[in-house]
Amino acid sequence: MSVRRGDTAHTGCGPIEDLVGIGFGPANLALAIAIDAHNRRDPGSAIHAGFLERQQRFGWHQGMLIEGATMQVSFLKDLVTMRDPGSRFSFLHYLQERGRLADFINQKTFFPTRVEFHDYFEWCAGEFASAVDYGRAAVALRPVRNDDGVTEYVDVVSRSVQDPADESVRRTRNVVLGTGLTPRLPEGVTLGPHVWHNRDLLFRAAELTGRPHRRFVVVGAGQSAAESAEYLHRTFPDAEVCAVFSRYGYSPADDSPFANRIFDPAAVDHFFDAPQDVKQALLDYHGNTNYSVVDGELIEQLYRTAYQEKVQGRERLRILNTSRLTAVEELPGGARAVIRSLGSGEDFTLDCDAVVLATGYRPADPRELLGELSAECLTDEQGRLRIDRDHRVVTTGRIRAGIYLQGGSTEHTHGITSTLLSTLAVRSGEICDSLLRGVLADGGAGALAGGGTSVLEDGGTETVAGEGARTAVAVRAG
Repeated sequence: MSVRRGDTAHTGCGPIEDLVGIGFGPANLALAIAIDAHNRRDPGSAIHAGFLERQQRFGWHQGMLIEGATMQVSFLKDLVTMRDPGSRFSFLHYLQERGRLADFINQKTFFPTRVEFHDYFEWCAGEFASAVDYGRAAVALRPVRNDDGVTEYVDVVSRSVQDPADESVRRTRNVVLGTGLTPRLPEGVTLGPHVWHNRDLLFRAAELTGRPHRRFVVVGAGQSAAESAEYLHRTFPDAEVCAVFSRYGYSPADDSPFANRIFDPAAVDHFFDAPQDVKQALLDYHGNTNYSVVDGELIEQLYRTAYQEKVQGRERLRILNTSRLTAVEELPGGARAVIRSLGSGEDFTLDCDAVVLATGYRPADPRELLGELSAECLTDEQGRLRIDRDHRVVTTGRIRAGIYLQGGSTEHTHGITSTLLSTLAVRSGEICDSLLRGVLADGGAGALAGGGTSVLEDGGTETVAGEGARTAVAVRAG
Protein backbone atom coordinates (compact mmCIF):
# COMPACT_ATOMS: atom_id res chain seq x y z
CA MET A 1 0.00 0.00 0.00
CA SER A 2 1.34 3.42 -0.90
CA VAL A 3 0.14 6.89 0.05
CA ARG A 4 -0.81 9.13 -2.86
CA ARG A 5 -0.14 12.86 -2.84
CA GLY A 6 -2.87 14.94 -1.21
CA ASP A 7 -4.41 12.12 0.80
CA THR A 8 -2.97 13.21 4.14
CA ALA A 9 -4.42 16.72 4.15
CA HIS A 10 -6.53 16.36 7.24
CA THR A 11 -6.32 17.02 10.96
CA GLY A 12 -4.94 14.58 13.52
CA CYS A 13 -6.13 11.12 12.55
CA GLY A 14 -3.73 10.33 9.72
CA PRO A 15 -4.81 10.07 6.09
CA ILE A 16 -8.48 10.19 5.19
CA GLU A 17 -9.46 6.79 3.91
CA ASP A 18 -12.07 6.11 1.27
CA LEU A 19 -13.41 3.13 3.17
CA VAL A 20 -12.99 1.47 6.55
CA GLY A 21 -14.48 -1.98 6.85
CA ILE A 22 -15.48 -3.19 10.31
CA GLY A 23 -15.00 -6.92 10.51
CA PHE A 24 -12.97 -9.08 8.14
CA GLY A 25 -14.96 -12.22 7.64
CA PRO A 26 -15.94 -13.60 4.22
CA ALA A 27 -18.16 -10.58 3.39
CA ASN A 28 -15.53 -7.89 3.77
CA LEU A 29 -12.86 -10.23 2.40
CA ALA A 30 -14.95 -10.49 -0.78
CA LEU A 31 -15.19 -6.68 -0.81
CA ALA A 32 -11.40 -6.38 -0.47
CA ILE A 33 -11.05 -8.67 -3.50
CA ALA A 34 -13.48 -6.56 -5.52
CA ILE A 35 -11.61 -3.36 -4.59
CA ASP A 36 -8.29 -4.99 -5.48
CA ALA A 37 -9.68 -5.94 -8.91
CA HIS A 38 -10.80 -2.36 -9.53
CA ASN A 39 -7.51 -0.87 -8.36
CA ARG A 40 -5.58 -3.09 -10.75
CA ARG A 41 -7.87 -2.20 -13.66
CA ASP A 42 -7.87 1.53 -12.96
CA PRO A 43 -5.02 2.56 -10.63
CA GLY A 44 -5.77 6.23 -11.34
CA SER A 45 -9.01 5.93 -9.38
CA ALA A 46 -7.80 3.47 -6.78
CA ILE A 47 -9.82 3.08 -3.58
CA HIS A 48 -8.01 3.48 -0.27
CA ALA A 49 -9.56 0.94 2.10
CA GLY A 50 -8.59 -0.65 5.36
CA PHE A 51 -10.28 -3.14 7.70
CA LEU A 52 -10.57 -3.82 11.43
CA GLU A 53 -10.96 -7.34 12.81
CA ARG A 54 -11.24 -8.25 16.48
CA GLN A 55 -9.79 -11.74 15.98
CA GLN A 56 -6.01 -12.09 16.00
CA ARG A 57 -6.08 -13.71 12.57
CA PHE A 58 -8.65 -14.62 9.95
CA GLY A 59 -11.18 -17.19 11.12
CA TRP A 60 -14.64 -18.29 10.01
CA HIS A 61 -16.79 -20.54 12.23
CA GLN A 62 -13.67 -22.31 13.42
CA GLY A 63 -15.52 -23.96 16.27
CA MET A 64 -17.61 -25.86 13.70
CA LEU A 65 -14.85 -27.02 11.35
CA ILE A 66 -15.86 -30.60 12.02
CA GLU A 67 -13.86 -33.24 10.20
CA GLY A 68 -15.80 -34.45 7.16
CA ALA A 69 -18.52 -31.77 7.36
CA THR A 70 -19.17 -30.36 3.91
CA MET A 71 -20.33 -27.01 2.64
CA GLN A 72 -24.01 -26.58 1.84
CA VAL A 73 -23.14 -24.24 -1.04
CA SER A 74 -21.40 -24.96 -4.34
CA PHE A 75 -17.70 -24.10 -4.58
CA LEU A 76 -18.65 -21.94 -7.57
CA LYS A 77 -20.29 -19.57 -5.08
CA ASP A 78 -16.92 -18.62 -3.70
CA LEU A 79 -15.71 -15.08 -3.01
CA VAL A 80 -15.41 -14.04 -6.66
CA THR A 81 -16.52 -16.51 -9.37
CA MET A 82 -20.12 -15.30 -9.76
CA ARG A 83 -18.75 -11.83 -10.54
CA ASP A 84 -15.38 -12.59 -12.16
CA PRO A 85 -14.84 -16.25 -13.14
CA GLY A 86 -11.30 -15.51 -14.30
CA SER A 87 -10.13 -14.03 -10.99
CA ARG A 88 -7.02 -15.35 -9.33
CA PHE A 89 -9.04 -15.48 -6.09
CA SER A 90 -11.40 -18.23 -7.28
CA PHE A 91 -11.65 -21.57 -5.50
CA LEU A 92 -10.42 -23.29 -8.63
CA HIS A 93 -7.31 -21.10 -8.73
CA TYR A 94 -6.77 -21.91 -5.03
CA LEU A 95 -6.92 -25.62 -5.85
CA GLN A 96 -4.41 -25.14 -8.63
CA GLU A 97 -2.07 -23.26 -6.29
CA ARG A 98 -2.40 -26.02 -3.70
CA GLY A 99 -1.73 -28.73 -6.29
CA ARG A 100 -5.12 -30.41 -5.77
CA LEU A 101 -7.15 -29.37 -8.81
CA ALA A 102 -7.17 -32.80 -10.50
CA ASP A 103 -7.74 -34.57 -7.18
CA PHE A 104 -10.74 -32.37 -6.39
CA ILE A 105 -12.23 -32.94 -9.83
CA ASN A 106 -11.96 -36.69 -9.32
CA GLN A 107 -14.25 -36.44 -6.30
CA LYS A 108 -17.12 -35.43 -8.62
CA THR A 109 -18.64 -33.04 -6.11
CA PHE A 110 -19.67 -29.40 -5.93
CA PHE A 111 -19.31 -29.39 -2.15
CA PRO A 112 -15.84 -29.22 -0.57
CA THR A 113 -15.35 -29.90 3.11
CA ARG A 114 -15.75 -26.98 5.45
CA VAL A 115 -12.12 -27.38 6.51
CA GLU A 116 -10.94 -27.00 2.91
CA PHE A 117 -13.18 -24.00 2.22
CA HIS A 118 -11.87 -22.32 5.36
CA ASP A 119 -8.35 -22.90 4.08
CA TYR A 120 -9.42 -21.23 0.82
CA PHE A 121 -10.68 -18.21 2.79
CA GLU A 122 -7.40 -18.04 4.71
CA TRP A 123 -5.45 -18.28 1.45
CA CYS A 124 -7.37 -15.28 0.09
CA ALA A 125 -7.14 -13.31 3.35
CA GLY A 126 -3.38 -13.78 3.45
CA GLU A 127 -3.09 -11.58 0.36
CA PHE A 128 -4.59 -8.62 2.26
CA ALA A 129 -2.66 -8.86 5.53
CA SER A 130 -1.29 -5.32 5.15
CA ALA A 131 -4.82 -3.89 4.79
CA VAL A 132 -6.24 -5.47 7.98
CA ASP A 133 -5.65 -4.45 11.59
CA TYR A 134 -6.20 -7.73 13.39
CA GLY A 135 -6.83 -7.78 17.12
CA ARG A 136 -8.71 -4.47 17.07
CA ALA A 137 -12.40 -3.94 17.78
CA ALA A 138 -14.40 -0.95 16.57
CA VAL A 139 -16.03 0.65 19.61
CA ALA A 140 -17.58 3.85 18.20
CA LEU A 141 -18.38 5.74 15.02
CA ARG A 142 -18.31 9.51 15.37
CA PRO A 143 -19.62 11.99 12.80
CA VAL A 144 -17.22 14.63 11.49
CA ARG A 145 -19.27 17.64 10.40
CA ASN A 146 -18.40 20.55 8.18
CA ASP A 147 -19.34 24.19 8.86
CA ASP A 148 -22.86 23.53 7.51
CA GLY A 149 -23.44 20.69 9.95
CA VAL A 150 -23.22 18.02 7.27
CA THR A 151 -21.34 14.83 8.18
CA GLU A 152 -18.64 14.53 5.53
CA TYR A 153 -16.52 11.92 7.28
CA VAL A 154 -16.75 9.32 10.01
CA ASP A 155 -14.14 8.75 12.70
CA VAL A 156 -13.86 5.05 13.45
CA VAL A 157 -12.62 4.51 17.01
CA SER A 158 -11.02 1.15 17.71
CA ARG A 159 -9.29 -0.51 20.66
CA SER A 160 -6.84 -3.33 20.93
CA VAL A 161 -8.55 -6.50 22.13
CA GLN A 162 -5.53 -7.33 24.27
CA ASP A 163 -4.93 -3.80 25.60
CA PRO A 164 -8.11 -1.69 25.88
CA ALA A 165 -5.99 1.35 26.69
CA ASP A 166 -4.61 1.18 23.14
CA GLU A 167 -7.15 3.31 21.27
CA SER A 168 -6.85 4.75 17.77
CA VAL A 169 -8.99 6.73 15.34
CA ARG A 170 -9.28 6.38 11.57
CA ARG A 171 -11.13 8.97 9.51
CA THR A 172 -13.02 7.73 6.48
CA ARG A 173 -15.45 8.86 3.81
CA ASN A 174 -17.33 5.56 3.93
CA VAL A 175 -17.76 2.74 6.40
CA VAL A 176 -19.03 -0.79 5.80
CA LEU A 177 -20.22 -2.91 8.71
CA GLY A 178 -19.63 -6.61 8.23
CA THR A 179 -19.54 -7.73 11.84
CA GLY A 180 -21.42 -11.01 11.45
CA LEU A 181 -24.08 -12.48 13.70
CA THR A 182 -24.64 -12.89 17.42
CA PRO A 183 -25.57 -16.26 19.00
CA ARG A 184 -29.26 -16.61 19.79
CA LEU A 185 -29.88 -18.20 23.18
CA PRO A 186 -33.06 -19.61 24.73
CA GLU A 187 -34.79 -17.20 27.08
CA GLY A 188 -33.26 -17.21 30.53
CA VAL A 189 -30.24 -19.30 29.53
CA THR A 190 -26.70 -17.94 29.68
CA LEU A 191 -23.43 -19.41 28.47
CA GLY A 192 -21.03 -20.89 31.00
CA PRO A 193 -18.28 -23.47 31.50
CA HIS A 194 -20.67 -26.30 30.65
CA VAL A 195 -23.23 -24.40 28.59
CA TRP A 196 -21.92 -23.67 25.10
CA HIS A 197 -23.14 -22.24 21.86
CA ASN A 198 -22.26 -24.58 19.01
CA ARG A 199 -19.96 -21.93 17.49
CA ASP A 200 -17.44 -22.94 20.20
CA LEU A 201 -18.05 -26.68 19.99
CA LEU A 202 -14.60 -27.88 18.93
CA PHE A 203 -12.77 -25.54 21.31
CA ARG A 204 -14.89 -26.37 24.36
CA ALA A 205 -15.08 -30.11 23.71
CA ALA A 206 -11.29 -30.26 23.50
CA GLU A 207 -11.05 -28.60 26.94
CA LEU A 208 -13.18 -31.21 28.70
CA THR A 209 -11.18 -33.19 31.24
CA GLY A 210 -13.46 -34.98 33.67
CA ARG A 211 -16.84 -36.14 32.32
CA PRO A 212 -18.69 -37.57 35.30
CA HIS A 213 -22.11 -37.72 33.63
CA ARG A 214 -21.16 -39.33 30.31
CA ARG A 215 -23.93 -37.36 28.61
CA PHE A 216 -24.37 -34.36 26.32
CA VAL A 217 -27.54 -32.42 25.54
CA VAL A 218 -27.78 -30.74 22.12
CA VAL A 219 -30.59 -28.21 21.69
CA GLY A 220 -31.79 -27.33 18.18
CA ALA A 221 -33.18 -28.85 14.99
CA GLY A 222 -31.00 -27.32 12.25
CA GLN A 223 -27.84 -28.33 10.43
CA SER A 224 -25.51 -27.18 13.20
CA ALA A 225 -27.51 -29.09 15.82
CA ALA A 226 -27.43 -32.30 13.78
CA GLU A 227 -23.71 -31.91 13.09
CA SER A 228 -23.03 -31.25 16.78
CA ALA A 229 -24.96 -34.34 17.82
CA GLU A 230 -23.13 -36.49 15.25
CA TYR A 231 -19.73 -35.09 16.27
CA LEU A 232 -20.25 -35.65 20.01
CA HIS A 233 -21.64 -39.13 19.42
CA ARG A 234 -18.60 -40.06 17.31
CA THR A 235 -15.98 -38.33 19.46
CA PHE A 236 -17.14 -39.59 22.87
CA PRO A 237 -18.09 -43.26 22.32
CA ASP A 238 -18.83 -43.75 26.03
CA ALA A 239 -21.33 -40.89 26.21
CA GLU A 240 -25.05 -40.54 25.62
CA VAL A 241 -26.10 -37.71 23.28
CA CYS A 242 -29.61 -36.30 23.73
CA ALA A 243 -30.97 -34.25 20.84
CA VAL A 244 -33.70 -31.88 22.07
CA PHE A 245 -36.01 -30.05 19.66
CA SER A 246 -39.67 -29.07 19.41
CA ARG A 247 -40.29 -30.72 16.03
CA TYR A 248 -41.20 -34.37 15.59
CA GLY A 249 -38.02 -34.99 13.63
CA TYR A 250 -35.23 -33.31 11.72
CA SER A 251 -36.55 -31.63 8.56
CA PRO A 252 -34.60 -31.89 5.29
CA ALA A 253 -33.36 -28.80 3.52
CA ASP A 254 -35.02 -28.08 0.18
CA ASP A 255 -32.07 -27.94 -2.20
CA SER A 256 -34.03 -28.66 -5.36
CA PRO A 257 -33.07 -26.58 -8.44
CA PHE A 258 -36.11 -24.32 -8.56
CA ALA A 259 -36.03 -23.64 -4.82
CA ASN A 260 -32.32 -22.85 -5.05
CA ARG A 261 -33.08 -19.98 -7.40
CA ILE A 262 -33.93 -17.95 -4.29
CA PHE A 263 -30.14 -17.75 -3.83
CA ASP A 264 -29.47 -16.36 -7.31
CA PRO A 265 -28.20 -12.77 -7.62
CA ALA A 266 -31.29 -11.89 -9.67
CA ALA A 267 -33.50 -12.96 -6.76
CA VAL A 268 -32.07 -10.07 -4.72
CA ASP A 269 -33.45 -7.61 -7.27
CA HIS A 270 -36.84 -9.31 -7.26
CA PHE A 271 -36.96 -9.32 -3.47
CA PHE A 272 -35.82 -5.71 -3.11
CA ASP A 273 -38.47 -4.45 -5.55
CA ALA A 274 -41.31 -6.50 -4.04
CA PRO A 275 -43.99 -5.06 -1.71
CA GLN A 276 -43.51 -5.78 1.98
CA ASP A 277 -46.19 -8.49 2.12
CA VAL A 278 -44.52 -10.32 -0.78
CA LYS A 279 -41.11 -10.02 0.88
CA GLN A 280 -42.46 -11.67 4.02
CA ALA A 281 -44.19 -14.37 1.99
CA LEU A 282 -40.95 -15.20 0.18
CA LEU A 283 -39.07 -15.47 3.48
CA ASP A 284 -41.81 -17.74 4.86
CA TYR A 285 -42.03 -19.87 1.71
CA HIS A 286 -38.31 -20.46 1.40
CA GLY A 287 -37.24 -20.65 5.03
CA ASN A 288 -36.86 -24.41 4.53
CA THR A 289 -33.93 -23.79 2.21
CA ASN A 290 -31.83 -22.42 5.08
CA TYR A 291 -33.40 -22.20 8.55
CA SER A 292 -33.84 -25.14 10.98
CA VAL A 293 -33.28 -27.71 8.27
CA VAL A 294 -30.68 -30.46 7.82
CA ASP A 295 -28.88 -32.04 4.90
CA GLY A 296 -30.78 -35.19 3.89
CA GLU A 297 -27.74 -37.47 4.01
CA LEU A 298 -26.96 -36.44 7.58
CA ILE A 299 -30.57 -37.09 8.63
CA GLU A 300 -30.34 -40.60 7.18
CA GLN A 301 -26.98 -41.19 8.88
CA LEU A 302 -28.35 -40.17 12.28
CA TYR A 303 -31.46 -42.32 11.80
CA ARG A 304 -29.36 -45.36 10.86
CA THR A 305 -27.24 -44.80 13.96
CA ALA A 306 -30.27 -44.54 16.24
CA TYR A 307 -31.84 -47.63 14.70
CA GLN A 308 -28.70 -49.78 14.92
CA GLU A 309 -28.29 -48.83 18.57
CA LYS A 310 -31.88 -49.87 19.22
CA VAL A 311 -31.13 -53.21 17.58
CA GLN A 312 -28.03 -53.65 19.74
CA GLY A 313 -29.87 -52.69 22.92
CA ARG A 314 -27.65 -49.73 23.85
CA GLU A 315 -29.11 -46.42 22.75
CA ARG A 316 -26.53 -43.65 23.02
CA LEU A 317 -28.21 -41.32 20.50
CA ARG A 318 -31.53 -40.28 22.00
CA ILE A 319 -33.94 -38.14 19.97
CA LEU A 320 -36.06 -36.16 22.42
CA ASN A 321 -38.51 -34.69 19.95
CA THR A 322 -41.52 -32.46 20.71
CA SER A 323 -39.66 -31.10 23.70
CA ARG A 324 -37.81 -27.95 24.64
CA LEU A 325 -35.19 -26.70 27.05
CA THR A 326 -36.70 -24.53 29.80
CA ALA A 327 -33.72 -24.00 32.12
CA VAL A 328 -30.10 -24.88 32.72
CA GLU A 329 -28.31 -25.08 36.07
CA GLU A 330 -24.54 -25.29 36.39
CA LEU A 331 -23.33 -28.30 38.41
CA PRO A 332 -19.87 -29.25 39.65
CA GLY A 333 -18.28 -30.75 36.56
CA GLY A 334 -21.38 -30.37 34.41
CA ALA A 335 -24.86 -28.93 33.98
CA ARG A 336 -28.47 -29.88 34.67
CA ALA A 337 -30.86 -29.35 31.76
CA VAL A 338 -34.57 -28.99 32.46
CA ILE A 339 -36.57 -30.38 29.53
CA ARG A 340 -40.32 -30.02 29.03
CA SER A 341 -42.31 -32.48 26.97
CA LEU A 342 -44.59 -30.42 24.74
CA GLY A 343 -47.04 -33.30 24.55
CA SER A 344 -47.56 -33.96 28.25
CA GLY A 345 -46.32 -30.67 29.66
CA GLU A 346 -44.19 -32.57 32.18
CA ASP A 347 -40.65 -31.52 33.06
CA PHE A 348 -37.68 -33.81 33.57
CA THR A 349 -33.98 -33.19 34.13
CA LEU A 350 -30.84 -34.45 32.44
CA ASP A 351 -27.52 -34.13 34.23
CA CYS A 352 -24.83 -33.85 31.59
CA ASP A 353 -21.24 -32.89 30.92
CA ALA A 354 -22.32 -30.03 28.67
CA VAL A 355 -25.37 -28.44 27.06
CA VAL A 356 -24.72 -27.39 23.47
CA LEU A 357 -27.06 -24.66 22.23
CA ALA A 358 -27.32 -24.99 18.46
CA THR A 359 -30.04 -22.37 18.49
CA GLY A 360 -28.90 -20.18 15.64
CA TYR A 361 -27.93 -16.55 15.39
CA ARG A 362 -29.50 -13.13 15.30
CA PRO A 363 -28.18 -10.08 13.44
CA ALA A 364 -26.48 -7.51 15.60
CA ASP A 365 -28.22 -4.14 15.49
CA PRO A 366 -25.78 -1.82 13.69
CA ARG A 367 -27.29 1.19 15.47
CA GLU A 368 -25.48 0.15 18.64
CA LEU A 369 -22.17 0.96 16.93
CA LEU A 370 -23.46 3.87 14.85
CA GLY A 371 -24.16 5.89 17.99
CA GLU A 372 -25.39 9.40 17.22
CA LEU A 373 -25.21 8.65 13.49
CA SER A 374 -28.18 6.34 13.97
CA ALA A 375 -30.43 9.36 14.56
CA GLU A 376 -29.82 10.34 10.93
CA CYS A 377 -30.56 6.84 9.57
CA LEU A 378 -34.10 6.40 8.28
CA THR A 379 -36.31 3.47 9.26
CA ASP A 380 -39.36 1.73 7.84
CA GLU A 381 -42.76 1.37 9.48
CA GLN A 382 -41.43 -1.53 11.56
CA GLY A 383 -38.48 0.44 12.88
CA ARG A 384 -35.90 -1.34 10.71
CA LEU A 385 -33.16 0.54 8.91
CA ARG A 386 -33.93 1.48 5.33
CA ILE A 387 -31.26 0.05 3.07
CA ASP A 388 -30.79 1.05 -0.57
CA ARG A 389 -30.22 -1.50 -3.30
CA ASP A 390 -26.47 -0.84 -3.18
CA HIS A 391 -26.48 -1.88 0.53
CA ARG A 392 -26.10 1.70 1.73
CA VAL A 393 -28.17 2.94 4.64
CA VAL A 394 -30.67 5.62 3.64
CA THR A 395 -30.01 8.73 5.70
CA THR A 396 -31.13 12.32 6.06
CA GLY A 397 -29.43 14.96 3.94
CA ARG A 398 -27.21 15.79 6.92
CA ILE A 399 -25.13 12.67 6.22
CA ARG A 400 -22.90 12.70 3.17
CA ALA A 401 -20.54 9.96 4.31
CA GLY A 402 -21.56 6.49 3.17
CA ILE A 403 -22.72 3.84 5.65
CA TYR A 404 -22.95 0.33 4.15
CA LEU A 405 -24.20 -2.88 5.73
CA GLN A 406 -23.42 -6.51 4.99
CA GLY A 407 -25.15 -9.41 6.70
CA GLY A 408 -28.35 -10.24 8.54
CA SER A 409 -29.37 -6.64 9.18
CA THR A 410 -30.28 -6.39 5.46
CA GLU A 411 -32.42 -9.54 5.20
CA HIS A 412 -35.65 -7.51 5.36
CA THR A 413 -34.58 -5.55 2.24
CA HIS A 414 -32.30 -7.92 0.30
CA GLY A 415 -33.65 -11.35 1.16
CA ILE A 416 -32.53 -14.67 2.50
CA THR A 417 -29.02 -14.57 1.01
CA SER A 418 -28.00 -11.63 3.21
CA THR A 419 -26.37 -13.91 5.81
CA LEU A 420 -25.11 -16.51 3.31
CA LEU A 421 -22.13 -16.95 1.02
CA SER A 422 -24.26 -17.34 -2.11
CA THR A 423 -24.15 -13.76 -3.39
CA LEU A 424 -21.00 -12.41 -1.72
CA ALA A 425 -19.12 -12.12 -5.00
CA VAL A 426 -21.85 -10.08 -6.67
CA ARG A 427 -22.69 -8.02 -3.59
CA SER A 428 -19.07 -6.95 -3.12
CA GLY A 429 -18.99 -5.72 -6.71
CA GLU A 430 -22.18 -3.74 -6.12
CA ILE A 431 -20.71 -1.98 -3.09
CA CYS A 432 -17.46 -1.28 -4.93
CA ASP A 433 -19.42 0.19 -7.85
CA SER A 434 -21.46 2.31 -5.46
CA LEU A 435 -18.30 3.75 -3.96
CA LEU A 436 -17.01 4.63 -7.40
CA ARG A 437 -20.26 6.36 -8.35
CA GLY A 438 -19.90 8.74 -5.44
CA VAL A 439 -16.99 10.97 -6.37
CA LEU A 440 -17.23 14.36 -4.65
CA ALA A 441 -15.14 17.50 -4.96
CA ASP A 442 -13.47 18.30 -1.64
CA GLY A 443 -11.66 21.60 -1.50
CA GLY A 444 -10.01 21.06 -4.85
CA ALA A 445 -8.73 17.61 -3.95
CA GLY A 446 -10.72 14.55 -4.93
CA ALA A 447 -12.60 12.59 -2.33
CA LEU A 448 -14.43 9.35 -2.67
CA ALA A 449 -17.81 9.17 -0.96
CA GLY A 450 -20.46 6.52 -1.32
CA GLY A 451 -23.08 7.08 -3.98
CA GLY A 452 -26.57 6.56 -2.62
CA THR A 453 -29.79 8.19 -1.52
CA SER A 454 -30.24 10.82 1.20
CA VAL A 455 -33.56 12.34 2.24
CA LEU A 456 -33.68 16.13 2.26
CA GLU A 457 -35.38 18.32 4.84
CA ASP A 458 -38.38 18.83 2.53
CA GLY A 459 -38.85 15.09 2.07
CA GLY A 460 -37.27 14.94 -1.36
CA THR A 461 -34.20 12.90 -2.21
CA GLU A 462 -30.80 13.53 -3.68
CA THR A 463 -28.19 11.23 -5.13
CA VAL A 464 -24.86 11.66 -3.39
CA ALA A 465 -22.43 12.10 -6.26
CA GLY A 466 -20.10 14.66 -7.70
CA GLU A 467 -17.10 15.21 -9.89
CA GLY A 468 -13.41 15.53 -9.22
CA ALA A 469 -10.17 13.66 -9.25
CA ARG A 470 -9.90 10.79 -6.77
CA THR A 471 -6.98 10.42 -4.45
CA ALA A 472 -6.47 7.21 -2.54
CA VAL A 473 -4.21 4.75 -0.88
CA ALA A 474 -4.71 1.72 -3.05
CA VAL A 475 -5.64 -1.60 -1.53
CA ARG A 476 -3.62 -4.16 -3.42
CA ALA A 477 -3.33 -7.83 -2.71
CA GLY A 478 0.08 -9.35 -2.24
